[in-house]
Amino acid sequence: MLPKFFKYIFSVLAMAFILNACTEDVNFSQADDLEVEPTLASSIFYFESTEEVINLAGSGAFYTEDFTFEAFSEAFVADRILDGVITYQLENSTSKQIDLEIEFLDANGNTIDSEFFSIQPEPAPITEIQVAYGDGGKSLDILRNTRTIRVNGSNLGDDTSISSQPEPKIILRSSAAFTVKLQ
Repeated sequence: MLPKFFKYIFSVLAMAFILNACTEDVNFSQADDLEVEPTLASSIFYFESTEEVINLAGSGAFYTEDFTFEAFSEAFVADRILDGVITYQLENSTSKQIDLEIEFLDANGNTIDSEFFSIQPEPAPITEIQVAYGDGGKSLDILRNTRTIRVNGSNLGDDTSISSQPEPKIILRSSAAFTVKLQ
């Protein structure tokens, strides 16, 4: 009977010790010091044109289109953006040298910034260009004031040649990744 009694006493004391040893006051004010800065990524626009369409347009301008860009039109986002990168990916499997211009337009249609790319004819490698905004890059005010992005394409080649590639086309992809401060 005595050994059973010691097991019981030992178990109760051990449980009391464990409960006492593992408790600590929780400090909920730590959340006030927390700084969260997530990176948000998104596609911006995609442009594609076949060599046939480029040939039909002839030499010179073959494409112009405006894309609505209101990513920073809300003050909540515009005031919290810290920095970011816009990535352009260019692919040309046509027989044409192509110039592409991306214009950033404000609410009045004025150009506030632009990017210019000259893409060699096939066999041109896929090219990726990153443009930084914020610390060490272009001003974030460009993005904050942009309401429209205009893409212009010009054919610097002729209007008859045909690429040896299957389904020749020019492709421009763009995406963005921005860091924002939540508090």
